[in-house]
Amino acid sequence: MKNTFYLLTVILSFQLTIAQQNELKFHSIEADYFYGSIMEHNPDISHLITDHPTGIILSYNRKTYGFNEWEGRYNFPDWGFTFAYQDMNNPFLGENYSVYGHFNWYLFNRNLTIRMGQGIAYTSNPYDPETNFQNNAYGSRFLSSTLLKINYVRENLYKGFGFHAGLGVIHYSNANFKAPNNSTNTVFFNAGMSYQFDPLSFPNRIPVGSWRSTNYAEPITVNAVLRMGVNEADVNGLGQYSFYVLSAYADKRINYKSTFQIGIDVFFANFLIELIRYRATVFPEDGLTGDEDYRRIGVFVGHELRFNRVAFVSQLGYYVYWPYHFENQIYNRLGLKRYFYRDKFFGVVTVKSHGAKAEAVEFGAGIRL
Repeated sequence: MKNTFYLLTVILSFQLTIAQQNELKFHSIEADYFYGSIMEHNPDISHLITDHPTGIILSYNRKTYGFNEWEGRYNFPDWGFTFAYQDMNNPFLGENYSVYGHFNWYLFNRNLTIRMGQGIAYTSNPYDPETNFQNNAYGSRFLSSTLLKINYVRENLYKGFGFHAGLGVIHYSNANFKAPNNSTNTVFFNAGMSYQFDPLSFPNRIPVGSWRSTNYAEPITVNAVLRMGVNEADVNGLGQYSFYVLSAYADKRINYKSTFQIGIDVFFANFLIELIRYRATVFPEDGLTGDEDYRRIGVFVGHELRFNRVAFVSQLGYYVYWPYHFENQIYNRLGLKRYFYRDKFFGVVTVKSHGAKAEAVEFGAGIRL
């Protein structure tokens, strides 16, 4: 019995030790009202700007305090989820419902936040060739959406309740998944309340310590990526087609946050085959034969901003082989990347664009050789 008691004591002590090492989790919620204006970034959507959009934003935040190293290196951001409802106040645009994953970045003694969110939206009244041909902004019912919000924040003013106000932008687009796709950008003012659960128990934030960011530097590594998806030309009804992108690049991680890249892309976009044939038939003055090569080759430089095993990817490229002059010769790519299995494999979702005009949403997988 005595030995059994000692064994139980050791087991209990071990469990308490493990429990002390577990991450404590703290949460907050927010509710906002916003009022804004649709920007006329393209004259083709001028007929859709008839009134000021309004809506609500509801958010859940996970508060960080430095339990994981990346939290301290980024000044203890929040991460969470946002729901937004927007009445576009235009009969052709209807209403949009969107959900996002977001980060809140804190500045100026945590009195200013920058929220960046990426997600998906559902629009109630998309383009229809018979019943809603006026809506040339949204060609599909589901859209990609980006949320940016900059707010003055005062948290926990009274028993967990706080206040915030500021301005932001909501972007809706289907990234040429289906035509038409002129998109909308709403600039808005917002104000709202927040509530932090159990604020008195929130621990002191844990500093990063003396472990240098440059200790995470790595040698140059070769990467291979296959990206794919579906998209359509801007000509309504031309059809959706698959595309494939083969990429190879070298990267060099210089510290905890930053990795630089240089590489090459080879594009196989089948929608260009149909677009070339269409323009050769309908616009003979363009001088196209219809047999032009649809393939493109680009070289690019890029950067990854790392958050533990997640990275924000940005790349800028230039077509060195561009037989059919679609859009312009410079392209860019933005998206998110997730590493797996000792950072040897990764998945990536990116939006490839020419300036502000999106060409495709790319879903990819790759390997670091």
